[in-house]
Amino acid sequence: MNEVQLEVAKAYPNDSGRGIARLDPDTLLHLKLSPGDIIEIEGSDTTAAKVWRADRQDWNTDTVRIDGFTRQNADVGIGERVTIRKAEAEKADKLVLAPPEEASVQFGSDAAGMVKRQILKRPVVERDIVPVMSSTNHPFMRSPGQAIPLIAVETEPEGVCLITEDTEVELREEPISGFEKTGGGITYEDIGGLQNEIQRVREMVELPMKHPQIFKKLGIEPPQGVLLHGPPGTGKTLLAKAVANETSASFFSIAGPEIISKYYGESEQQLREIFEDASEEAPAIIFIDELDSIAPKREDVTGEVERRVVAQLLTMMDGLESRGQVIVIAATNRVDSVDPALRRPGRFDREIEIGVPDEVGREEILQIHTRGMPLSDDVNLAKMATDTHGFVGADIESLTKEAAMKALRRYLPEIDLDEEDIPPSLIDRMIIKREDFKGALNEVSPSAMREVLVELPKVSWDSVGGLDSAKEQVQEAVEWPMNSPEKFERMGVTPPSGVLLYGPPGTGKTLMAKAVANETDANFISVRGPQLLSKWVGESEKAIRQTFRKARQVAPTVIFFDELDSLAPGRGGDMGSNVSERVVNQLLTELDGLEEMEDVMVIGATNRPDMIDPALIRSGRFDRLVMIGEPDVEGREQILKIHTDDTPLAPDVSLRELAERSDGFVGSDLESIAREAAIEALREADDAEEVEMRHFRQAMDSVRPTITDDIREYYEQMQEEFKGGSSPQRQAGSGGRIGFQ
Repeated sequence: MNEVQLEVAKAYPNDSGRGIARLDPDTLLHLKLSPGDIIEIEGSDTTAAKVWRADRQDWNTDTVRIDGFTRQNADVGIGERVTIRKAEAEKADKLVLAPPEEASVQFGSDAAGMVKRQILKRPVVERDIVPVMSSTNHPFMRSPGQAIPLIAVETEPEGVCLITEDTEVELREEPISGFEKTGGGITYEDIGGLQNEIQRVREMVELPMKHPQIFKKLGIEPPQGVLLHGPPGTGKTLLAKAVANETSASFFSIAGPEIISKYYGESEQQLREIFEDASEEAPAIIFIDELDSIAPKREDVTGEVERRVVAQLLTMMDGLESRGQVIVIAATNRVDSVDPALRRPGRFDREIEIGVPDEVGREEILQIHTRGMPLSDDVNLAKMATDTHGFVGADIESLTKEAAMKALRRYLPEIDLDEEDIPPSLIDRMIIKREDFKGALNEVSPSAMREVLVELPKVSWDSVGGLDSAKEQVQEAVEWPMNSPEKFERMGVTPPSGVLLYGPPGTGKTLMAKAVANETDANFISVRGPQLLSKWVGESEKAIRQTFRKARQVAPTVIFFDELDSLAPGRGGDMGSNVSERVVNQLLTELDGLEEMEDVMVIGATNRPDMIDPALIRSGRFDRLVMIGEPDVEGREQILKIHTDDTPLAPDVSLRELAERSDGFVGSDLESIAREAAIEALREADDAEEVEMRHFRQAMDSVRPTITDDIREYYEQMQEEFKGGSSPQRQAGSGGRIGFQ
């Protein structure tokens, strides 16, 4: 008899609840199987599944991918080995299904037919859990996309049976007792994008519970506590639930604030009771959600209760009595406000950061949340995953919900809300299209960015006229490291960490920063200098620290400091208050302090580069200084073209001639000229259809060029200075003689 032993891995997101086992082509050949055949899977128990081919990344790995229900039917966990052989499946004459103990279910009239349609051509073994997906018109609703576990009470004949059109399916309403394995709850298939984190939690939690002898052999105590921390919405609580479900340990959950009581000693009593119950029902997991609310730093807290609760928790975590097989998992998104005594080894010995998912993770989360959705063919989840950087699991869930609501709005006019039943033909027609997701993307923003999120300007490089060399420099400094970091790795250099755009007002510095943010697909945080400054000591620095912390969390990010000179003027000038000095120091430490910047790029813009503190302009901080000067003739023509794109121009309008005549005009002046010319035309005749050349000439008389000889000279001098590094004769006030009008 041909059989192989394979390691169990978790199923692909879309396979959950479908009774599929995925094998690689070599195993299929070896067992003489073709896709669609039935196999027997033997762990501690035996079950059956239908074979499909695994994706290319799983070839030659000796694994079989099965979902949580099949794992429960075979009584194995992820990473354990099962024996697989081809099964001789007989057609089932009869199948009796019943809900598990804790679920009481009323079946509707056609429930049996409905269930039968779902499990056609599926193999079933007696005592198996058969997951049935709940759908819109289902007789028993749970949340859609969640499977409802029914238990196969009896099959005729016995052994591996195949459900066919002729099988008689009978549903019993009263639950079956004695079946302790119920397939409800959350499995590892419901968690996307946390491969390594799941792996680490399992090492700490499942291993000691299932195989304590390993730890005895190594002569170590199994770990006692795991602290999961990370931004809100990344799946900390979900992970704890899945672990509890997959280890089949008893699960005790403490929501922090619930146990706090005003009576003396009561909060501690409740904690003690939970720990006592857990050790009686070991192996057990105690999960403490929002740990920071019940175990804050004791020196920061005024209330006596919190201090006693922390002390009680400490003694419970490693007091004199041993806890046996009780593991404590805690979750918090403010790991720094948890009492440090809890974070030493022996209490929470492992701290696992559950961060913002990367692209692969986001695609997996999208697959999980769209599992039960009727998606149209033009929905490309991989593309959506690239568009949603900075999104955590909870954001992606709300994105899919929003897209579904958008789809629903499309069908609402056809639905008569007064009728009881919505016609099934309409329900079958409903699909969720790509534009629904597009619309949803505009409305859902990443939650870690809510406070600092800027509406991303729809500005591309095409909207930036002229300035070609400056564009190139900025692209090299910002886009290359973000879009193709491998170039820098190949050369063994680190990309620049900051770019400073300087130049006369109105030349397009802010516009460039917007274009960069758009083209790199990065998150964009814009910091307008003056809004960070506060009169309270320490507040301004804190604002900068938090901006950078946020940026690191949702990297890749571009932080844009507009009017940098107001935020970081030269230190040492007699300024009255020293807020700005502290801000400059904070900026310096953020830009190249001990913490890694990773994928965070900083762009600054200023039109007074001589006022910026020289320490900021050295290499390693703002290492690229890009002068964005006045546009040349070609540049001016391009800018005029951009600004008159939607304007109906008369045939006699020559943008080239305008460009040649507009020496000293910068981008914003040219925009004004285009606007003024249109207004001139309207002033002349209300129903004017087009703008003529004479209107442009009139407009040029009324708009004054920004660049004067003084200003030009000043920036040329600046450029010379920056080329040779900062020169010694550059004092804080050297730019004072030029009046910026």
